[in-house]
Amino acid sequence: MEENKGNYSAGNIQILEGLEAVRKRPAMYIGDVGIKGLHHLIWEVVDNSIDEAMAGYCDTIEVNIHEDNSISVSDNGRGIPTGMHPKEKKSALEVVMTVLHAGGKFDKDTYKVSGGLHGVGVSCVNALSIDTKVTVHRDGKVWQQEYEIGKPKYDVKIIGDTDRTGTTVRFLPDNSIFTESVYNYETVATRLRELAYLNKGIRIKLTDLRVQEEDGSYLSDEFFSEGGLPEYVNYIDSTRTPLLTHPVYMEGSRDNIAVQVALKYNTSYAEHVFSYVNNINTHEGGTHVAGFRRALTRTLKSYADKSGLLDKVKIDISGDDFREGLTAIISVKVPEPQFEGQTKTKLGNSEVMGVVDTCVADVLYTFLEENPKDAKTIIQKVITAAQARHAARKAREMVQRKNVMGGSGLPGKLADCSEKDPAASELYLVEGDSAGGSAKQGRDRHFQAILPLKGKILNVEKAQEHKIYDNEEIKNIITALGVSFGTDEGDKYLNMEKLRYHKIIIMTDADVDGSHIRTLILTLFFRYMKPLIENGYIYIAQPPLYLVRKGKQERYCWSEKHRMEAIQEFGGDENKVHVQRYKGLGEMNPEQLWTTTMDPEFRNLKRVDIESAAEADHLFSMLMGDEVAPRREFIEKNARYANVDV
Repeated sequence: MEENKGNYSAGNIQILEGLEAVRKRPAMYIGDVGIKGLHHLIWEVVDNSIDEAMAGYCDTIEVNIHEDNSISVSDNGRGIPTGMHPKEKKSALEVVMTVLHAGGKFDKDTYKVSGGLHGVGVSCVNALSIDTKVTVHRDGKVWQQEYEIGKPKYDVKIIGDTDRTGTTVRFLPDNSIFTESVYNYETVATRLRELAYLNKGIRIKLTDLRVQEEDGSYLSDEFFSEGGLPEYVNYIDSTRTPLLTHPVYMEGSRDNIAVQVALKYNTSYAEHVFSYVNNINTHEGGTHVAGFRRALTRTLKSYADKSGLLDKVKIDISGDDFREGLTAIISVKVPEPQFEGQTKTKLGNSEVMGVVDTCVADVLYTFLEENPKDAKTIIQKVITAAQARHAARKAREMVQRKNVMGGSGLPGKLADCSEKDPAASELYLVEGDSAGGSAKQGRDRHFQAILPLKGKILNVEKAQEHKIYDNEEIKNIITALGVSFGTDEGDKYLNMEKLRYHKIIIMTDADVDGSHIRTLILTLFFRYMKPLIENGYIYIAQPPLYLVRKGKQERYCWSEKHRMEAIQEFGGDENKVHVQRYKGLGEMNPEQLWTTTMDPEFRNLKRVDIESAAEADHLFSMLMGDEVAPRREFIEKNARYANVDV
């Protein structure tokens, strides 16, 4: 028997029939089997409806989250074809639903451009669902077919007559495949809002049938944009003070590549550029972003030189300076997009750069010529940015010089770990010296480092960059991490070559102050060290809210629901159990802190992800910016989800 182990013959070759390959290796097709993969199923189905809309055949899409956590997506497009497929000898509807890489997107006469990052589409959704039902209104008839784990329950059949067209897909994800099974309303709403702005004139309605409002209706939102990208820029910038009254909008096409760009300047100190290819969010940028930046810098500098606005400026101006306080959306439609990068969200088509460059340069220069007052405001902002950048560089150099002079360069408050491999090392950013002391005593010194933070760090949303390096706590965070800031062709980037930890865990109290400190730290990472978030290095610790004890029995509880369950487990009488509410980490001794929040075997960490950079940008500027009204509105809207401890 042992000798046969080395045999490798034709009999060892496995052929996965139909959609078995998807179920065998789901992450290859949808990215992962966690919360992202779960939501990716919705995007695949909605993308089909959006493609119909981009082709000019659909203007309404409805998405419902049902009580059983199934999803239905309906549109008023042409409807999936139901006729007999000439090659497969079965209904085209069944082919689309059960055969990988089957669909109209591969025929450029049917769809000029399409979304869908992997091109696997709705058949993938079908394979990863316990139950799927497709209803098609087409040719005066209503057609239907149901599937179980991707296999048809019956042939496509006619179930009635109709005077409209469209497709409805309802699916229930297979819980044996996904580690998460509950859809998040805000995640779905964020993506649908984004799609409505990117595809003006399409009405998208989202309804959550799991949540009933006080008036008996269900939680819902409707997304519709008549103006498209200019409205999107205004939405993102709604919590900032504008420098321009209206966004500058540019549109053009060449060689079947369509370009849309909207931009606006504000008084903030950061650049906010978001890019899309065929509605896909290109987090890593690419040739379309490079073309935009090249055109923006060249055009603004050319205008400023010609107008004499830079004559008295004695310092050099870089590409970064032209983009400080800029909010821009770049959306291109490309027939054959080629993606690069770690997450396949970086556009690689070289021909796109020139198309975007030309489109932006022509329209922007005309705008500057016709609006000299706005042009002067922008150039003045650029000059101020250059002066601040020089001050920031000096401040950074001062911090780095002090680190070198100070020996190891590490903050004195840092209790480092002995592990030198960053992939195996963790840094806890802990609120307060008291909790920091408990964490230092309770930790595993081999791989866990502790950095206590005193008070609240600077709100970087409201501060110029050079002010950041004057803040002691921020300096300690930067030097403890080992990161530095560099420039490449005038563009600033985060140098992570000497990053000392691949798990950076924010551990704050479960109260209002703790939440504020956590948000301040996240704002720092999002604005100045975003690659740490994009690489999955930032986590939030989840300390327990309660300890429920009865005699020698005890349970730690992370929510009100857990607390009630523990009381029921201990007999159901609240008067016979002791409930301790932890208001701060300092109330836990080192052993309790280790057991509940730091032990990798039992702790509950939340990784910080950016599902939508544009929505995250809007949220951070709203929460941490100067405008009070949007923040009040947000708190009032979300107050029902908050646990208030008075």
